[in-house]
Amino acid sequence: MSIPSPRRIVVTGGPGSGKTSLINALEDRGFARTVEAGRAIIQEEVGAGGTALPWGDRQAYADRMLARELVSYGAADGLAGPVFYDRGLPDVVGYLELCGLPVPATVDTAARRFRYDPIVFIAPFWPEIFTRDAERRQDLAEAERTGTVMARVYPAFGYRLVALPYADVAARVDFVLESLGAAS
Repeated sequence: MSIPSPRRIVVTGGPGSGKTSLINALEDRGFARTVEAGRAIIQEEVGAGGTALPWGDRQAYADRMLARELVSYGAADGLAGPVFYDRGLPDVVGYLELCGLPVPATVDTAARRFRYDPIVFIAPFWPEIFTRDAERRQDLAEAERTGTVMARVYPAFGYRLVALPYADVAARVDFVLESLGAAS
């Protein structure tokens, strides 16, 4: 199965909206993927007793997300075929805006310079599947606000959002692949 270029495909949205489940299923189908920077950082920081956490030092957390997203972006250069991103650089901008923090020029520049596929998939707020866990401490209201911010940020950077359907993971995979012009 092939997907026409470009190769960097972002899935964004609020927490608990099914992004990672979709990306895991795409990986099961043989597609390359990235790991969500925010969740990985939380796991590392908690394990090391660090403070760069969304419930601790939000600016340090955003700085770490930026660095990790840049590494993920560069890692795709060596991969064949498309890479599905569990969030992208504009998500760092969205996070900062959500927190009421200024967006440093370095973050804005990175989000403008390192481009993804012009179509970005957004997982809509879906309270029926939302769950909290050790890393996802947001409540439903914050999850909804996050989705709203991402729906505003990505178009501001020139991306066209395509909303994922409220459907099971297999149907979402088919929807993504059909939207990208790939036979499923």
